[in-house]
Amino acid sequence: MKKHVLVLLIILLSASCLNAQNVATRPSPFIIKGFHLDMRIQVMSMDTLRSFALKLSRYGINTLIMEWEGTYPFVRHPLIPNRYAYTKSQITSFIKYCNSLGIDVIPLQQSFGHVEYILRHDRYKDLREDQKDFSQVCPLQTKQDSALFTDLYTELASTHTSKYIHIGGDETYLLGHDERCRLKAAQEGKSKLYIDYIKLLCNIVIKLGKTPVLWADIALKYPDAIKLLPKGTVFIDWNYGWDMNRFGAHEKLLESGYEIWGAPAIRSSPDNYYLTQWEKHFKNIRDFVPEAAALGYKGIVMTSWSTSGVYSPVFESENEMTDEYAIRHVYPISGFNLLIAAYAQSLHQSKPLEIEPFVTKYCMEHYGFGRAESARFWRALRTAPYQITRGTVESKPPITIKELLDSVRTADKTLHELNPAKNEKEFAHYRLMADIRLRYVEFEHILHKVNEPSFTVAGVPAVLRELKALIDKGKVLDAQFIALNKGYMHDTELKKENDLRNARIQLLYDRLSRKN
Repeated sequence: MKKHVLVLLIILLSASCLNAQNVATRPSPFIIKGFHLDMRIQVMSMDTLRSFALKLSRYGINTLIMEWEGTYPFVRHPLIPNRYAYTKSQITSFIKYCNSLGIDVIPLQQSFGHVEYILRHDRYKDLREDQKDFSQVCPLQTKQDSALFTDLYTELASTHTSKYIHIGGDETYLLGHDERCRLKAAQEGKSKLYIDYIKLLCNIVIKLGKTPVLWADIALKYPDAIKLLPKGTVFIDWNYGWDMNRFGAHEKLLESGYEIWGAPAIRSSPDNYYLTQWEKHFKNIRDFVPEAAALGYKGIVMTSWSTSGVYSPVFESENEMTDEYAIRHVYPISGFNLLIAAYAQSLHQSKPLEIEPFVTKYCMEHYGFGRAESARFWRALRTAPYQITRGTVESKPPITIKELLDSVRTADKTLHELNPAKNEKEFAHYRLMADIRLRYVEFEHILHKVNEPSFTVAGVPAVLRELKALIDKGKVLDAQFIALNKGYMHDTELKKENDLRNARIQLLYDRLSRKN
């Protein structure tokens, strides 16, 4: 009997092998099989980028959308590149390497919203929609906007061989904010205000011999003037697990006649260092990829956001900003091989991804687990994926922070009890993520306690001991984080990520201990 079971197990493993080479050989309903990399924070080293591209190519990915942001070395605008900017030779070499793998590299240059990193500089202050919330360009500053983005697109076109340039265009929350824009919106509608500016950007791209690509959310919200855009424009309909009409009447986009690509996510809000909603992302892949195929979308692009794209400015005085800090950091993409493999699998099959069988097969092949161990692993990843907001656990039915803490401890314990027979470093990321989450919930439990009206100075010594234990635990986790991600990101970024995770705990300890 044992012999038959062993033979059956070998057959199952062989038939369902999830290695990248097997996945890549299966047919796909999409012409564009893409992946999006966000370089706003957690900037990957060039060696890591190459390794990542190689992995994607083996999964059958043929398109990489690079949101370079401040890592692109613009020559005509030297204030835009940041300290982590690559050189032009590095970028051209990377693109040549990707092309050799069969991967088309599309540059993404935000040109409407999400441009804090440009508009923060006085050189570009006249382009701002708002002088205080300068995340967005004013769509009526057409002469200055046209000059800036002509320069940026021209430099990108000189290094990228792709036929496409992605111009961004999402989440333009200040649309119609200043007086002139309000007047135009009142007279012609917000759709015309938005589309006229997007059309200007599209035409710059077209004059460079490229095809414009943009996110679809604002056009969905204000669709009236959508057909004024050039006919070759491509929309990317991003959907991270919500109703198709979240941004607006979805049929308006389908009826527009433009080419559409879809975009799910493996890292998105509310994910952060303390929470990864694994099951949500698996369901997003399971549901949206086949939906996009059924709708006739020509492409699919997996997004993976290192941050929300919203920044918190730090001011030296009322008029002088010192710096901007990205709001919401997530665990580096180094820990998400499981979801990347699930996405690749979904691209090369005609039916929706079966989540639990996929996870089981992945665990059997990559970690050497049996079915029982795989089930424990999957249960641990799915355990209590709830946020804590201002001392309240966002769950249905409601649970207390203490109850959440008990669940998180159980999940963490499970991941430490499981012993992978191979790929131990990959598995270590799950454990570290669980440890970071556990420490966070332990801190939230302390924070909730000290904010109770009944808390007095008599309780301070006990709380300080608990906080000191968390600080000590943090030093161990910080060392593990650096060891696991060394070379993946810059050393200074690794340190900054550690510092941000420790800041609230250290601040409360210093306050209660009156530490100078």
